[in-house]
Amino acid sequence: MNISRYGEEGIRILFGEKIDLEIHERVRRYYFFLKSLQLEEITDIIPSFRSCLILFDRKKTSCEALTASLREKEFLIAHIDIPEPKTCEVPVEYGGESGFDIDFVASHTGLSEDEIIEIHTSVTYKVFAVGFLPGFPYLGILDQRLYVPRLETPRLRVPEGSVGLAQLQTGIYPFESPAGWRIIGRTNKKLFDYNKEPYSIFQIGDKVRFIRA
Repeated sequence: MNISRYGEEGIRILFGEKIDLEIHERVRRYYFFLKSLQLEEITDIIPSFRSCLILFDRKKTSCEALTASLREKEFLIAHIDIPEPKTCEVPVEYGGESGFDIDFVASHTGLSEDEIIEIHTSVTYKVFAVGFLPGFPYLGILDQRLYVPRLETPRLRVPEGSVGLAQLQTGIYPFESPAGWRIIGRTNKKLFDYNKEPYSIFQIGDKVRFIRA
């Protein structure tokens, strides 16, 4: 575990150099450990693929003091209870107007449209991180047969619910927005609701299965 300063009011905890499930579980456990401490000097905790970013209030602590405090409390990590991940099924209409990049994916991978859909729906994905947009899940690990590059120039917008591929990730756009991923389908499932806590239907560690609609 590598701890370093991140800007004026941040500390970055790095758990590894690659994206895999073991590192993901370490990030997830540390994230819930931080939440369990309920430290008033911590203003936000942002988990990602390989790290946790801690934002703190400089009026209440310093990078050095907070780092030392976290080091002292590390023994508690093994004793915390972390929530069981939820499993969410996401119905998707693949191809056509809903998945306007599926022809490119087929051409790039050498797979047929049906093979792409079969592979994409055969995996139970982990939510490695939520971000970019409120409720946007970064899902992995994508089958290597579906590896495609991002767009060289992102589109100005794609429809809400668009399901995309980028390298070894898949994700869902919770709102109409700019997009650099290859869109293969669309879901009508609501991912984020400003009026209903906990707002996002996903949190780090949850499981997602896509179903052909």
